[in-house]
Amino acid sequence: METKQVILVRTDLDMSIGKVAAQCAHGSLSAMRKADKNIITKWEKEGEKKVVLKVSSLDELLEIKKKCDELKIPNALIYDAGKTELEPGTITVLGIGPDYSDKIDKVTGNLKML
Repeated sequence: METKQVILVRTDLDMSIGKVAAQCAHGSLSAMRKADKNIITKWEKEGEKKVVLKVSSLDELLEIKKKCDELKIPNALIYDAGKTELEPGTITVLGIGPDYSDKIDKVTGNLKML
């Protein structure tokens, strides 16, 4: 069974490309640190697949986080430090996984690529 990681980006914040890239990196690492070690190892052997998807609001992001929590999918909300473009504490992305792809798809399968 294939594994992957998904990063959800809020499009309502109008972040620059560089800001989005940095926030995605934070989301990827933070979520990975919460994942099962055996799944991390499998994910690394498979090439560390990552998919970046978009959500249109904080409410949508938090609803997906709730679903991840219910399904016990490792995830991490990223709060911006507020040193460049955003107010301190702004939630920018949600890192999800790595975990089994079919499990993650139950939560994110209807979302569009960033």
